[in-house]
Amino acid sequence: MSIKIYSWNVNGIRALSKKNVLEWIEYIKPDILCFQEIKAIEKEVPSNINKGYTFSIVNSGKNKGLSGTLTYSNIPLSNSNFCEFVDSNSEGRIIEHHYNDIIIFNVYFPNGKTSKTRLNFKIKFFNKFYKYCEKLRKEGKSIIICGDFNIAHRDIDLKKSKIYDKSGFSDKERFCMDKFVKKGYIDTYRYIHGEKNEAYTWWSYRSKGREKNEGWRIDYIFISEDLKDSLLNAFILDEIEGSDHCPIGIELKLYT
Repeated sequence: MSIKIYSWNVNGIRALSKKNVLEWIEYIKPDILCFQEIKAIEKEVPSNINKGYTFSIVNSGKNKGLSGTLTYSNIPLSNSNFCEFVDSNSEGRIIEHHYNDIIIFNVYFPNGKTSKTRLNFKIKFFNKFYKYCEKLRKEGKSIIICGDFNIAHRDIDLKKSKIYDKSGFSDKERFCMDKFVKKGYIDTYRYIHGEKNEAYTWWSYRSKGREKNEGWRIDYIFISEDLKDSLLNAFILDEIEGSDHCPIGIELKLYT
C-alpha cells in the first residue's frame, strides 16, 4: 500500500483554526499528519483541526503556550512516546510513533537564535536524537523524521542575500544535518526534485518574504536509506498559507 505523510509547523494551532486554511487536508487526505509549534495543550486544540482522524496525540511539554507537537493518523500507530531523554527540558518537541518496523518521528527542533546557551542546547538535542536514531537502526528499524529542523542545510536551501544573522545557517548547525546525510538518511525532497531552486518552506513575516519568495527551506522529511526505493514522491505545498511555514509531504509505497 502507499501512505501519505505530511508535516507542518503551524505557528499556533488555535490561530490557525480561525484562518480557513485547512481545506487541503480534506483534499489530500494524509494518512499521517504531523504538526509542530502548536502552542497549546490537548484540551485547547480546536475541534475543527481534526478532519476525521481516528488517532491523535499531543505533546505540549511543560511550558504552556510554547512549542508543542501533535500527530493525527488513520493508520494504527503504537508505542507513542515523547523521547524525554532527548527533549530534556520537556518542551513538547518530539513524538515517536511505531508502525510495524518503522519508527516515525514528529519533531520540532530547537531554535538556537536567542543565545549561545540556546544554540548549545540545540546542538546537544541534535546529537542525542541522532544517536537514538542510529540505535534504532541497529535494532533493525526503519526511520522517518518529519518536522521543522530550524536549519537551512545547504546554500540552495535559502535566499542567501536575505541572511540577517547566521542562526539556522551556522557551520555547527549545518554539520548536524551533514551527520544525518552521511549516515544514509535521505532528504526526500532533494532525492525527488534534485537541485530545484527557490524551494522554501519558511518566510519571514517581517520582511514579507512569502510575497517576494525570499525564504528558507528548514522543514524536512528524512527517511533511512532502506526506505529509499519505497519513496514515490515528495512535496512542498508553498501555496498553503496560515503560518510562516508551509506544509510538506511524502508518499511511500510500503510492503507490510
